[in-house]
Amino acid sequence: MLQSNVKPAEGKLGILVVGCGAVSTTFMTGVLMARKGLAKPVGSMTQYDKIRVGKGSDKKYLSYSEIVPLADLKDIVFGTWDVYPQNAYQAAMYAEVLKEKDINPVREELEKIVPMKAAFDKNYAKRLDGDNVKDCATRWDMVEALRQDIREFKAANHCARIVVIWSASTEIYVPYNEQYHGSLAQLEAAMKANDREHVAPSMCYAYAALMEGAPFIMGAPNTTVDIPAMWELAEKTKLPICGKDFKTGQTLVKSGFAPIFSTRCLGVNGWFSTNILGNRDGLVLDEPANFHTKEVSKLSTLETILKAEEQPDLYGDIYHKVRINYYPPRNDNKESWDNIDIFGWMEYPMQIKINFLCRDSILAAPLLLDLCLLSDLAARAGKFGIQRFLSFFLKSPMHDFTKGEQAVNNLYQQYTMLKNAIREMGGYEADEEID
Repeated sequence: MLQSNVKPAEGKLGILVVGCGAVSTTFMTGVLMARKGLAKPVGSMTQYDKIRVGKGSDKKYLSYSEIVPLADLKDIVFGTWDVYPQNAYQAAMYAEVLKEKDINPVREELEKIVPMKAAFDKNYAKRLDGDNVKDCATRWDMVEALRQDIREFKAANHCARIVVIWSASTEIYVPYNEQYHGSLAQLEAAMKANDREHVAPSMCYAYAALMEGAPFIMGAPNTTVDIPAMWELAEKTKLPICGKDFKTGQTLVKSGFAPIFSTRCLGVNGWFSTNILGNRDGLVLDEPANFHTKEVSKLSTLETILKAEEQPDLYGDIYHKVRINYYPPRNDNKESWDNIDIFGWMEYPMQIKINFLCRDSILAAPLLLDLCLLSDLAARAGKFGIQRFLSFFLKSPMHDFTKGEQAVNNLYQQYTMLKNAIREMGGYEADEEID
C-alpha cells in the first residue's frame, strides 16, 4: 500500500444545485431520507459498490469509504438556484416523482431549501417562464452575483467546502468558437462585453463556482466546462471539473450494450433510439434548439465504442438516429425504444429491440450524489482539471478535443478508470489496464 495524501472530509459539505426540479428534489429528498434511515440510496456507487484492492492472499473487497475519506451524508447541506421560487418541498410535490409518504418525513428540511434567484436568459430555454431571476445587466454581472451567492451560502451554513452541480434544463446549443472559448482571457472579455451569443448562463455558474473554490459538475449536455477557457480556469484555481450530461436511461443501456458487438466482432448497420418524456426536461427539449444540444450528446456515444477506423467492415456505415418526444401524460416516467440492426457471419442480418420503461429522476439522483462526493474527494486529493475517472456517470464525457483525444464511452472501460482512481487516491496500486 502506498501513501495517501487525501485531506480528510472534515466539516460540512455544501452542495449547491442549479435547478430545483424533478431530478434535484428527488436527489435532495433521497439523501435526507437516507441519513434518517428511512430510505436506501440504491444506485449509488459510493454507498453500495465495493472495489478489490490487493492481490492473491492480500485481496479484499472494500467500500469506497473504506478506501478513501468520503463526506458523510449527515454532513451535507443543500442549496439551490431556480427560476421558480417554490421551495424544495413544494417543487418535489409538484414534480410527482416521489410519493407524498416518501417526502413528508423530511418536509421541514425541504421547506428550508428556498431557491436563490437564477442567473437566467430566456433565449437559452424559451419554454421556461419563471420570475425568480436575477436582474443582471451583463454576463459579468451574473458571475459576480453568483459568486456572492456562493460566499453567503457557505458562511450562513458554516460549510467547510462547496460543490456546485448543474441539474437544470438543457440550454440551446452553443458551438465551440475558438475566438471566444479558446482561452480564459477571451472568455472573460466576452463576459464583460455581455456577449450573450457565445457565453451561456451555465458558463457563468461554472466560472463563479471555480473562482469561489468549488468543483463544478455539468449534468446537462450544455457547452459549459468542455472548452479550453474553462480548462485553463480549472488549472489556475487547482479545482476539479467534470461533465457532461447525466448518463441515466437509454445512453446507459447503449454504453453497456454496444461493447457486446465490438467484443464479439459483430457488425452494426443501424441504431435507432427514440424516447417519450413528460417532465420539465421534456418540455424544454421540445424546443428544437434545445433538443439539438441533447442530440449531439447522445449521438457521440456509439462512435467511440464501435470505431469505424479500426473495423470498417463492421462499423464503417452505421446509421445512428436519436429522437426525444415530449409526452406530458408520462411525466417523469420516461420510455425509450432502441432498434438495433446487426449482422453476423457472411453478413446475414439480425435485429435487437430494447424497450426501457424507466424513471428518469430515480436513475439520475444517485448520479448526483456520487458526482458530488467524488468531485469533493478529488479536490481534497489535489486533483484538478478534467476528471476523466468520472466518465462512468456521464453521457458525453469531457476530453481534450484540441489534442485529438477521444472520450471513453465504453461502460466497462469507464468502470476500470473509476476503480483505479479510487484505488490510487486510497494509496493502492492501479492494477487493471484500459485497452
